[in-house]
Amino acid sequence: MPKLGVNIDHVATVRQARRTIEPDPVWAAALAELAGADGITVHLREDRRHIQDRDVRVLMDTVQVKLNLEMAIAEEIVQIACQLKPPQVSLVPEKRTEVTTEGGLDVIRNRDRVRDVTRRLQDLGIEVSLFIDADQDQIAASKELGAQAVELHTGRYADATHEAEQARELHLLKECGGFAIQQGLVLHMGHGLTYRNVIPVASIPGVSELNIGHSIVARAVMVGFERAVREMKELITL
Repeated sequence: MPKLGVNIDHVATVRQARRTIEPDPVWAAALAELAGADGITVHLREDRRHIQDRDVRVLMDTVQVKLNLEMAIAEEIVQIACQLKPPQVSLVPEKRTEVTTEGGLDVIRNRDRVRDVTRRLQDLGIEVSLFIDADQDQIAASKELGAQAVELHTGRYADATHEAEQARELHLLKECGGFAIQQGLVLHMGHGLTYRNVIPVASIPGVSELNIGHSIVARAVMVGFERAVREMKELITL
């Protein structure tokens, strides 16, 4: 059964809407751990739209489960990761104009930069995962460039509006997930997963970790953070 990584970015989104001190994503991380989260994920964006440098520093000192830092391959952010040395880094694409990450990192097009960043991080003992689309060429390139894990982008599955389209996207995730495992990569999945659509993805053979954020934070507004995390954890471990 997959582990649950809880992305707490949007706790910080609420805080940054008023440029105040609450709600603190560090509190959310502690509550997520109490509810059974296996990991905490944060995305330190170049524009600092939600998670701030301070958040990552404090989380490094307080989180007892695995901390996964999502980040672009921009040099400023790479240097921060090298200083803080989180257990895991997930390299993701990033555009200032996007509301949320719109697709996977094109590791083929950015081959040299991804290889360089991956080596620098791994030399410091940081596990590197690449957030990519469900594409066998991208998976093969990820293996070639030295990544230890890949996180397949589940957004197209999550956004599918018809059963046939959703079934096609789920089949692609299964097929590419199997290929990633054959390549010796640890398999993660995430993006757009909710309480309504997560079970089929959680049931894909070999999935090691699911990273879920917005849906959990949205439910937490109504029922509380611990309950929201606990309910998602129960769904993915059925």
